[in-house]
Order: sequence, then C-alpha cells, then structure tokens
Amino acid sequence: MLLSSLNPLAVAQGDDLPDAVRIDGHTLSRSDIVGGAGALARRIAGARCVAVLAEPTPATVVAIVGCLFAGVTVVPVPPDSGPAELAHILTDSGAQAWLGKAPEGSDLPVVPVRVNARDWHGHPEPHPSSTAFVLYTSGTTGAPKGVLLSRRAIAAGLDALARAWHWTGKDTLVHGLPLFHVHGLILGLLGPLRVGSRLVHTGKPTPAAYAEAGGSLYFGVPTVWSRIAEDEASARALSGARLLVSGSAPLPVPVFEKLTALTGLAPVERYGMSETMITLSTRADGERRPGWVGLPVEGVETRLVAEDGTLVPHDGESIGGLQVRGPMLFDGYLNRPDATAESWTEDGWFVTGDVAAIDDGGFHRIVGRASTDLIKSGGYRIGAGEVETSLLGHPGVKEVAVVGLPDDDLGQRIVAFVVGPDTDPDELIAHVASELSVHKRPREVRFVESLPRNAMGKVQKKLLG
Repeated sequence: MLLSSLNPLAVAQGDDLPDAVRIDGHTLSRSDIVGGAGALARRIAGARCVAVLAEPTPATVVAIVGCLFAGVTVVPVPPDSGPAELAHILTDSGAQAWLGKAPEGSDLPVVPVRVNARDWHGHPEPHPSSTAFVLYTSGTTGAPKGVLLSRRAIAAGLDALARAWHWTGKDTLVHGLPLFHVHGLILGLLGPLRVGSRLVHTGKPTPAAYAEAGGSLYFGVPTVWSRIAEDEASARALSGARLLVSGSAPLPVPVFEKLTALTGLAPVERYGMSETMITLSTRADGERRPGWVGLPVEGVETRLVAEDGTLVPHDGESIGGLQVRGPMLFDGYLNRPDATAESWTEDGWFVTGDVAAIDDGGFHRIVGRASTDLIKSGGYRIGAGEVETSLLGHPGVKEVAVVGLPDDDLGQRIVAFVVGPDTDPDELIAHVASELSVHKRPREVRFVESLPRNAMGKVQKKLLG
C-alpha cells in the first residue's frame, strides 16, 4: 500500500507499482509519487495552508501527496472558479501560496511542483486530528463554506469503503471526476493510494474513455452513467468490471436498469456529503436496489427525525430528516462557528439537511434536500424524488427536476421541469397520477432544453422557478 494502514495518511515504501496512476497521458509509479512528494514536502515543511489548482495532472497528484507528507493543509481549488469565488476561497482559507500552476490574477506566491524531483527522507507523521483538507461547498445557500476534514476522518472513511466494496490492491479504479470534491479527490485519488490499487484518470468521463480503460472498479455521477447507458458499445465494454459505483446525486431508476441489462452489473449506489464523506452504501456482496443507497458503512449510525423532533419509524415509506454520526465526519466549517453549531444536535448527531426513508431492514432511500426536495402541498409532504422517478419511466422524459413553487391555495404546487421530446403535459401528469397517489401529480409541466447542473452533475433546483 502507498498509504500506511497504521498512520492514517502516511506513505509507506512498499513494493513499487510501475503504473500506480495514469493521468493526463502520463504514468506515475509509486516510486515517482513517493519521491516527488518527498521532495516537495521538504520544501514546504512548516507551511500552514496552501492552495492547489485541482486539474487532473501529475503535478496535482504530487502536490496533494506532498502536503500529506508534510502535514500541510490543502485547499483544492476548482480550475473554473470565477474571480469572486476564487477570492473568497483564498481569503477565507488563508492559503499562503499556490503549489504548481496558479490562475491568472492571483497575487499569492507560487511554489513549483517538480514531478521529476526525488527525495527519500522520512517525514514525521502528523497528528491524526490535524486538518488534511479544506473542501469548499458548492455555495448554493450563500458563500461557499470551508469543510475541515482531518487525516483520521479520511482514513476511517476510506477503510470503511474498502470493506464495503471489497476494494483491494488487485483493483484498477477508473474515473474522470474533478479532483476538488470528495468523490474525485478523496475517494478517487486517495482511495487507490491507500488500498494500493491502480488509478486511471480519464480526464473527461466520456463513455469511450471508460470503455477503453479496462478497469475493475468505476466511479461516475448519474450524468456519466446516463451517457454510458445510451452508448451500448461502451456500456457492454464495462461488463468485465467488478463494480460500477454511482454517487453525488440520485441515479435514475431507468439508468440503473439499463446499465444492469447492458453490463450485467447492478450499480452500487452510495450517499455522502463533503461534511460526512460516504456514510451509506450498497455492498459488493449485498443487495442493490434501484433508488436506494443501502446500509450504513462500518462505524456509522443514522436516524430519521420528524419536524416535531420525534423519531420516524423505519417502514420504508415514512420520511424524515436524516441525521448521522460516525468517525469520518468533518470537524466543522472554517471560520463559521455559527454554521457549525447549527449543523449538530445537542446529543451529537450531524443534521444532513436531507430527507430520507429507511425500511425495516435498514436500507436507506434519499428523498432529497429538505430545502428543495420536500414539497408541502395541500397538507401533504411529498418527496420530489419519487415524482421524478415516475416521470423518468415515461418515454417522453429524458431528464426531469421536480420542485415545489409557491401557490396561494396549496402552499406549494408541484412543478416538473422536463427535458425531452414534445409530449402532452396532461399525459405526463396522468402518468404520475396512475403510478403514485393523485396528490403527488405535477400541477404544471414545463419543457426546457437542459437542467442547470454544478460541476458534479447535481441539478441546481434553486435556479428553477
């Protein structure tokens, strides 16, 4: 393994792996990563916090690992950050320098990352509680907040996933996800380094790139899997894999079913946040149920809480606010003690802001965000997700987002934003009414060219209305 199982994120010198990481047309061995990161660690030792423009390049890999060696906190910055977002991230984090490439207009000093440099000296292992990363949220409810992730939390989260997915050094992980979020960075880069598996980063997560990579384990967001499912040849090329893992947003049931039919592999779905990493997942050797994200991973507890503070029964239908606790949770929001306090209950549970249902076997179904996906219409509490699932089963719907918009009579009316060929709106409304309770039918259908999404493919529902 490249990352020691004894020290949460310390690099161990094991047997070399000549193709440990393939990224941006380059191949890095374990020795390349260890030697390059070691040389960088010596140069930045004593720094407190640095920024990395998180492009999928060898320099980014070496920069991240070098900071872990040196115990320097990393702020991964999205390469497409606008001026206001960039200024906020740099000011809020207090980053002292850029490692490697810096964006235009930044006046922070730059420390070059020399991928070919080598230094084999050891480095003292930082304390497990020290902050490894400050990851910034998408900022959908205001300025992005800096999520503090410790070395201990990252180690616990990755080890739990390795057990849930039977992830070992024999695997080759393939993905083309951004390296500034939990999915692509923590799971997708540190994960293979920790378990000792190979990583192939495809740059862009295209169907053709995934098909050509020859991996055993694939990561993707629903948009990626939807495109692969539409490309039959590429989908069938993945049939030799061991696991297809989907996350960062709900995987539409029709996409789940089509992938299963084309690849012979039912996708693994999981749930997590920047603040929690991955807390729920279906298992490599367990049931995979479309629309459900499975069981708590090792060390995690969950509960559902109603608006009045009472616990919600685990009957698979009743929905409530999802709260979690476990060893992979974050340490708070940087410079935001108010937001940190609001996110935790007095008895130590993190309030995710998501609404979910749990069945009597412990399987979880995520309904969506309480702020956008829990619709209160005519005295009923309706999950947008189940309405979306029903609509996606209609041949006239390619993509859909369901929201609750203000209504003088109902409080909120259910509105469906649909991407697809021209279809009679009344036909879509009747379709939902025939599958779900009548009160869950959309009161209005609006056809759009596309749905607004962020870098991870999540629909930005606050932009619809």
